[in-house]
Amino acid sequence: MKDFAISDHPAVQAQLDRLGQLSVPQGRLGLDTIRTLLARLGNPERHLPPVFHVAGTNGKGSTCTYLRFMLEAQGLTVHTATKPHLVRYNERIRVAGSLIGDDLLAALLAEALDAGEDLAPSFFEVTTAAQFLAFARVPADACVIETGLGGRFDATNVFERPAACGIATLGIDHEAFLLIPEAGVPQAPLARIAFEKTCIAKPGVPIITQIYPEPAAQAVVDTAQAIGATLLQRGQAWHATVGATVAYRDARGTIDLPLPVLPGAHQADNVALAVAMLRHQDTITVSPEAMARGIVAARWPARLQRLAPGPLAVLAGGRTVWLDGGHNPDAGVAIARHLADQPPVHVIIGMLANKDPGAILAPLGRHALSVTIVPAPGHAAHSPDAFAPFSAIPPASAPDVSAALAALPPQGDVLITGSLYLAGDVLRRNGEVPD
Repeated sequence: MKDFAISDHPAVQAQLDRLGQLSVPQGRLGLDTIRTLLARLGNPERHLPPVFHVAGTNGKGSTCTYLRFMLEAQGLTVHTATKPHLVRYNERIRVAGSLIGDDLLAALLAEALDAGEDLAPSFFEVTTAAQFLAFARVPADACVIETGLGGRFDATNVFERPAACGIATLGIDHEAFLLIPEAGVPQAPLARIAFEKTCIAKPGVPIITQIYPEPAAQAVVDTAQAIGATLLQRGQAWHATVGATVAYRDARGTIDLPLPVLPGAHQADNVALAVAMLRHQDTITVSPEAMARGIVAARWPARLQRLAPGPLAVLAGGRTVWLDGGHNPDAGVAIARHLADQPPVHVIIGMLANKDPGAILAPLGRHALSVTIVPAPGHAAHSPDAFAPFSAIPPASAPDVSAALAALPPQGDVLITGSLYLAGDVLRRNGEVPD
């Protein structure tokens, strides 16, 4: 599977071509390669502004977004590393508040690729090295770093003392990587996921967590204690209730914050986690007023996003088109909760073949007016037959989203979902390139 974009900048494209040839050698797990690569590059990870490091199954990208916008509302300059990109690879590296420029990106990718040529690094290891090079060389006040897969062996898990770590929601995803049989680790699937994510914790560093079901909750406690991190759990060290506002409370006091603009009830939980991370570290001060401004200003594409007018949206004939890159059961529940009070929708779904085909359709139930299966661009995807057991309506198929939209009956809004790769293709076709 290739996880890289096409660039119209020749120097960037030359490095993306090199990057696209990389893959993780079969069976290799661990941080030895990324540590060796970073050492050859002068250990840029040791020269970053204060780092906020976030893991989780769902919600980690949104949590990073709220952190960034709240820090920026305080007047601070922020580096941000998120994943995956939707349209342009540059989206993965936001330097001092702006997407990395093509000339700098090409130079840093070449530097990281050249330094690791004999190491057989992965796409993610080279990307992480390039991110840290950029962040170490351009001044800023803070870094917000999102993990990729898991946490324990994620290429970003190389910081000695971040300002704070956070764990968003936990669920079953990436089973082929995160549930590999291993002695000495939790055996229950959700507990194992919790263990892997909590391993971003560091001795003496605050790690802020949500409320999780057993046995995940116990795995979080056990792992944080074994590492020697300062565990701050929602419902114990901090509290948040959602009503007309996000009412947040901890030992320092209570603050009422506005509800996020980003759609979905789950976004208030992501806001609360970001606030708790800022409140439980002593490196950077962010006022409640800045938090409030950041929450309202925050934007994060392909998370229950309404498509703007554009070449693709026009095919929907004026109806609302929701776009969400969700692809696991927790995402399906969040989408279904958001749509529960609205009329049924036409579902256009494209999902990678290694994902659960019932993850999105099963929670939606009879809220789907129709179901149309499309490919996930550039990747092996499920066929309509895979979705049939989870749909009350026989799934149709279309060669792409344009054809699927054009074939819909006139009534009913639309949900396009199932893959961030599909979401990126939709944004590109509609002229909504993230900036």
